[in-house]
Amino acid sequence: MELSGTHMIYRRSGKGYLPHQRAAQNAAGWVGDRFFRAIARAGRLHPQADPSLHGVEVIHDLSYAPPGDREKSRAHRLDVYRPTDAGEGMPTVLYIHGGAFHSLSKDTHWIMGLAYARQGYLVLVINYRVAPRYKFPAAAQDVARAFTWTVEHAAEFGGDPGRVIVAGESAGANLATSLTVMACFDRPEPWAAEVPATGVTPAACLPACGLLQVSDTERFTRRRSLPGFIRNQIVRCEAGYLHGARLGQGGADLADPLLVLESDEVPARPLPPFFALVGTRDPLLDDTRRLEAALRARGADVEAKYYDGGLHGFHAVPMLRNARRSWRDQFAFLDRVLARA
Repeated sequence: MELSGTHMIYRRSGKGYLPHQRAAQNAAGWVGDRFFRAIARAGRLHPQADPSLHGVEVIHDLSYAPPGDREKSRAHRLDVYRPTDAGEGMPTVLYIHGGAFHSLSKDTHWIMGLAYARQGYLVLVINYRVAPRYKFPAAAQDVARAFTWTVEHAAEFGGDPGRVIVAGESAGANLATSLTVMACFDRPEPWAAEVPATGVTPAACLPACGLLQVSDTERFTRRRSLPGFIRNQIVRCEAGYLHGARLGQGGADLADPLLVLESDEVPARPLPPFFALVGTRDPLLDDTRRLEAALRARGADVEAKYYDGGLHGFHAVPMLRNARRSWRDQFAFLDRVLARA
């Protein structure tokens, strides 16, 4: 990192990315984005994808932008999923989609909203600003704003604003963990202060197959060899999200929430229970292992599940046995946590 005025500019160490490396990363991102969008569109064609068949209604495209914000783009939109027969006081899930910080949206992650709502949860699935156009901390700022909006408005849809569960997968797992760090630690970033200002700490944090440290993504290839396409997808997260970002107070901490949890910094408010899931064939597996170790060292309530043979994001494919098992495990964990809330 290099200093620039009162800010730091995030620079990748070494000689930087060569043109052919950037081209490979961009190609990997383009193919991955198209692949997952195609899966999401195909899934919507399945007869069982209709939310009404599951007693769920969906309210689309609500803005969570702060009042007076002139940039009321689709980046600051969310969809609400709620059971049609539910009353008041439902536990509320704030779901943050993955996509390497570069792509995908609430629309590609409709199955997550449906899965939680079928079990009696009020669910808010959000968009946020993505790289490379919007560097860190834009996405983290957006999830902070979305959390505040959730606390302020959950009751309007039958949710309990005092029981907000934050969840996400991959990049969304990073942002869910970062949001939990904002809620529990006294942070120097002025924009992070709106999270503890709500007076609500997440009831639970559910990071799935998370990239929990965006800096030094080459660490994954130092441990073992990865196929070029997968390596390029992982490195692209750091290159697009952090490279060239202007870092204020706190630096890149909230892009690397795992490092905060591995530090000796004492939280100002107790950490919530964590449920972390990952497949054993996920190239990001080590970050979940480190998260579990860090939380256990802090004496936090953590349940980590490792699904044999599971690939990255396997739990989003409901026909897989491991996916169905992972959802049963999540709901059993939430039943336990919410029973004592």
